[in-house]
Amino acid sequence: MAARPNRAGPPLETPDGRYIVVRGRLWRRTRPDLDPARREALVAALMDGRRAVKTAKAAGDGGALAQARAAVDAAKHGLGERGPVWWTDGTPDLNRHMARNTPYADWYAEAVGAAG
Repeated sequence: MAARPNRAGPPLETPDGRYIVVRGRLWRRTRPDLDPARREALVAALMDGRRAVKTAKAAGDGGALAQARAAVDAAKHGLGERGPVWWTDGTPDLNRHMARNTPYADWYAEAVGAAG
């Protein structure tokens, strides 16, 4: 298993700005071209959806859980974290891949070594 940086700040960001790295895994970042007000509204909707997921799970309400998960999914699509990639150069989506198994492997190894 690759070493993990012990960081108190924000997660590592790939040099191209497409992903953050959490516990060695790539996660697609929010679209950088989103209007700040739109981004804020989508993040608020995402947080509302996540709270609704928690509430529905606690209540055992399958219908509410499905609605809440759909709200989370819609917000993540709007933010660009899911769905079609937001970059236009044809590079494939590596979302959820382990950084060490991607073209970012050398960069990640160096970043983790520098953080450790």
